[in-house]
Amino acid sequence: QVQLVESGGGLVQAGGSLRLSCTASGALLLIGAMGWYRQAPGKQRELVATISRSKITDYEDSVKGRFTISRDNAKVAVYLQMNTLKPEDTGVYYCIAADYYSGRHDYWGQGTQVTVSS
Repeated sequence: QVQLVESGGGLVQAGGSLRLSCTASGALLLIGAMGWYRQAPGKQRELVATISRSKITDYEDSVKGRFTISRDNAKVAVYLQMNTLKPEDTGVYYCIAADYYSGRHDYWGQGTQVTVSS
């Protein structure tokens, strides 16, 4: 089964930047699109960004122009460059990978905390 491990979270002041990384191992041929969810206390989990194997990207509206998702297919890794961070970006960020055949977001990392202070 696919295993995902993310890193790069931390505490940053508003306006700062962080870069999240996620690497996958296991049954790598099962992986299709990859992406990032986030969840803040008291808020719904939301899909922040996704990237297909062909590197087509999609972003949640609130992060457009500030966040950039990328991937390395050889390493089976996905990254999220987060610039101009806002307090509303605070939350636990989860790396996900979709099943290649079904498209379901079946594989999740443990999460990395991002805290943006004002």
